[in-house]
Amino acid sequence: MGMTAKTSYIFLAPGVEEVEATATVDALRRASMDVVTVAVGNNLQVKGATGQILVADSLISQVNTADADWLIIPGGDPGAQNLAANSDVRNKIMEHVSNEGRIASICAGPAVVLAPLGVLKGKKATCYPGLGDSINENGGEYVKQTVVVEPGLITSEGPGTTLPFAIEIIRATKGPDVADSVAEGMLVSGN
Repeated sequence: MGMTAKTSYIFLAPGVEEVEATATVDALRRASMDVVTVAVGNNLQVKGATGQILVADSLISQVNTADADWLIIPGGDPGAQNLAANSDVRNKIMEHVSNEGRIASICAGPAVVLAPLGVLKGKKATCYPGLGDSINENGGEYVKQTVVVEPGLITSEGPGTTLPFAIEIIRATKGPDVADSVAEGMLVSGN
């Protein structure tokens, strides 16, 4: 990693879990990370799982993630299924993994999007409770904890664990001082 900070991308498909998307972006931007929200489809407006309209920065057809830092995969029902069904999303994830890029995913994302692609093979990961079989069946090891940090991979359980998830992405990117500072400023307990 040179001095230029790389851009991270978070994918928003219809049915995305709004808290996971917006709170992650909020925390990372507080840490001065460059994060681009990417609408999966051809409309910048993405309707989330509870009906909130999120306005993305870019369409997936407009972003080149070849030099990305993190690709971030939120959950939501049917948001995660919509991400998994999108070939652009799958291709960008696989390209990123083959470049040894970093992946962060939460809620249904690890089980529904990453596990079937083989991304979790040989790694510990968590996800929304009840979906862990998908991780195990695809060669990963499901661990029931709030956030699981592996080299190049951070996974988390769901809406209520979003801020601890984001803090660990910051810790892995900018170090413990920045992570602790953002956690303190946002009143994230347990960090």
